[in-house]
Formats: sequence, structure tokens, C-alpha cells
Amino acid sequence: MARPNGVVIASDRFWAFARLDGTVVEGVMPSPPRALRSLPLLRGLTRLVLALSPIARRTGTATRAERLGLLAALVLPFCLVFVPREAALALGCALTVALLAMLFRGRTLSLHGAEHRAIAAAEERRLDETWDGRARPSRFSPRCGTNFAALAAPVTFLADRMWPLPVAVWTPLAVTVLSLALTMELWQLVQASGGRVARGFLLPGLALQRLTTREPALEETRIALRAVDSVLRRELA
Repeated sequence: MARPNGVVIASDRFWAFARLDGTVVEGVMPSPPRALRSLPLLRGLTRLVLALSPIARRTGTATRAERLGLLAALVLPFCLVFVPREAALALGCALTVALLAMLFRGRTLSLHGAEHRAIAAAEERRLDETWDGRARPSRFSPRCGTNFAALAAPVTFLADRMWPLPVAVWTPLAVTVLSLALTMELWQLVQASGGRVARGFLLPGLALQRLTTREPALEETRIALRAVDSVLRRELA
């Protein structure tokens, strides 16, 4: 994930945060409980929660204010059920704008493109050429969180419309959790299959990446490559 002041690269076991100032912070990814690794829906939710580890922990990449802001962005929308509908819509839009402004401030968009380029360079075995600027792998990634969000939006819409139980205070939370779990199952199926039909599900997200990424400078690509280097070094040790 891209941050305003650097890039986070993670594998199943390790993560690294390369900052604009050249420093690199390293950490270990938490392992999902064995009992949940093969359970449909729960396995996807677990992976999704653990993916936030680099920014959720105290020793991670986010400041205390940022962690509180992200927590508020996750919790406050569920409180809108107690607000009149017209006010809830306005507050929901305001929360969305505030969250996007927090996520994409500073150099995040360019570093987001650098993140994708560095990962593609590793997968294509062109790390040296990319570092030197002789190669420029794509800044668009099929595994980007933007693609996940583009999948989650229609799944959440359908889950909300097809919810079979009477509406209650807890319904928004239940619909959201179920939608995320279903989206993760679909996401993992698409990523594993690699077929043309499956890849078609990623087209909206890939198109949306034209807004969520910018063409990175070589300096920004090298920041992401430092994080890739840290993760690969520990994976291959």
C-alpha cells in the first residue's frame, strides 16, 4: 500500500515500509489461525483484517492520529442508522470525502504507481533494469486494493437489496461484513484462476486505477523497490 511518505510492501510473512527519507522499517505479518484458513467467508475476512496489520499496530507505518482517523472512518458510518435519512446521506458523503482526502494526500498517488511498478519488476525479474530506469513495468496492478473496492461496491449493493431478514439496528454491520466476506471469496477466485472471464471482473478496478495512481518518478520507484528488496531478502533467507 502507498502512504503519503512512503510505500509498504508485504508478503504472507513479512512487511517493509520504505520512507521518502531513505529509511526502511521492517516487520512480521501475523499468521491467520489454522482453524480459519480453510473456512469459506471467515478465511477471507481474516486475510482482510490481517492485511491492515502494518498500519494498525503501534509500531507500524501510521501515526496515532492516522490510526484513530481510520478507526473513526470504519465505525462512524454504522452510527448513521440513528440519524435521519437526509442527514445520514450528507454525513456519509462527508465521511467518504474525508477518508479519501486522508488516504490520497501528499505524494500517495505517485507512490501508489511506484508500488505497482516495483512489484511488477519483481515478478518480471527486471529489478535491476527498473532501478536504473531502463525498464518501466506497468503502474497498473491486478491485485490492487482499488480492484477489490470496485468488486465490493456491486456486491454490497446486491447484498443490501437481497437481505432476507427484517431490518434491524445491526443490519448495516451484518450486510457490510457479509459483503466483504463474499468479495474476498470472489477476489481470491479471480486471482487464482487467471482466466480471461475471471480477469474481466478486474476491468472496472484497472480503469479506476487511472485515478488512484499517477506515473511515478524514478526516485519514487526506487523507494518502492527498497521495500521490495527488504521483503524478498527475508523471504529468501
